[in-house]
Amino acid sequence: MSPRYTLMHKDIPVLELNIDSASGVIANIGEVYSIEHIPVGTLYVNDPTKPDRGLLNKWLCGRTIPDTRPGIRETLQRLHIATSQLLTLKALGLSLSDQYWLRPAGAEITWQDVNFFTNDFSQDIGSILFRRKRSDKNVNFLSPDSTTDGRLPKQWTLKDGRRYLLKGGSGATQQEPYNEVFASELMECLHIPHVKYELATLNSYPYSICQDFISQDTELVSAYYIMQTASKPDNISAYQHYLNCCETLGVKNIPQKTEKILVLDYLIANEDRHLNNFGLVRNADTLEYLGAAPIYDNGTSLWYNKPVGLIRADDEMPAKPFADSHAAQIKLVTDFSWLDFNALSSLPEVFWTIVKGSVFIDEQRCEAICSAFNERVNQLRSIAGC
Repeated sequence: MSPRYTLMHKDIPVLELNIDSASGVIANIGEVYSIEHIPVGTLYVNDPTKPDRGLLNKWLCGRTIPDTRPGIRETLQRLHIATSQLLTLKALGLSLSDQYWLRPAGAEITWQDVNFFTNDFSQDIGSILFRRKRSDKNVNFLSPDSTTDGRLPKQWTLKDGRRYLLKGGSGATQQEPYNEVFASELMECLHIPHVKYELATLNSYPYSICQDFISQDTELVSAYYIMQTASKPDNISAYQHYLNCCETLGVKNIPQKTEKILVLDYLIANEDRHLNNFGLVRNADTLEYLGAAPIYDNGTSLWYNKPVGLIRADDEMPAKPFADSHAAQIKLVTDFSWLDFNALSSLPEVFWTIVKGSVFIDEQRCEAICSAFNERVNQLRSIAGC
């Protein structure tokens, strides 16, 4: 028989789940205790009194390390765990993005006992993934590293009582951490609410580091699940559907906030602004939406995976989430009056400063990136009619 868990929201029982012990997939849903505390966007749209097992499985899968993460397959083999979903269960589904968790049947534990916001947590899993922990004995699985998605190397760490995420790069250039810091500086210049990233070095490799913007009283709800709260009519775009869903939920100023994401992504040529790396923040106790999340996760930008000869300000380069190209997506922006183009003039110099001394980004690559960025600024100036 599949093990039984209670999906909890802090100390509020939400519903009963049977989870397959071989795969970590939800086999069936039992009694529902609190319909209003079910994760956003996991109810049947046509019957909002019933949870959708498919969407709940997708939601739970979003709390797992993907197969594309470097080292995850080797880690699972070392720990004799079949799937990342089962690793998530060993961490009770706890994360640093929201207040949900899975309480095993019969367990007498509370939110205060286990949550990662007020309790210290193990760094064993992160250390194994980073190949720093050599022994597999006495591994403590209670770690947010077991429930953090994304393809890049990541590890949560504690410093002065605060939670920080360390995130690496990929490929020969390891460029994503530099891009995170650059995007952070760009948004600082334009007064766009954002998560601040700084550069760190570990074993001679660059990493970005940022503080968790979610607290024990708040939680992140991604755009994907916001858009699952209502059926999308065939005659409106995905972009308009997102705005409509936010409006229905009572969240203000989302068109203006979302347009700033689209402008940022155009400038830095972001290729991977998918529906799960932006969204809304809500109060975990009152369930009141507090507004748009600060902008985060900007590393897959600035031609990070292109050889120097292909770094150019191509207006048709791929985009997400509301159009296939930046040329099409930037047309969704209706107001550029807030955009200070003069503030962007110093940004190439900022990029030079960020990558100074890097053994991964040489002078030729840096020049190509800065030149292409300047051209993107000029293209946007033309689009904005400035």
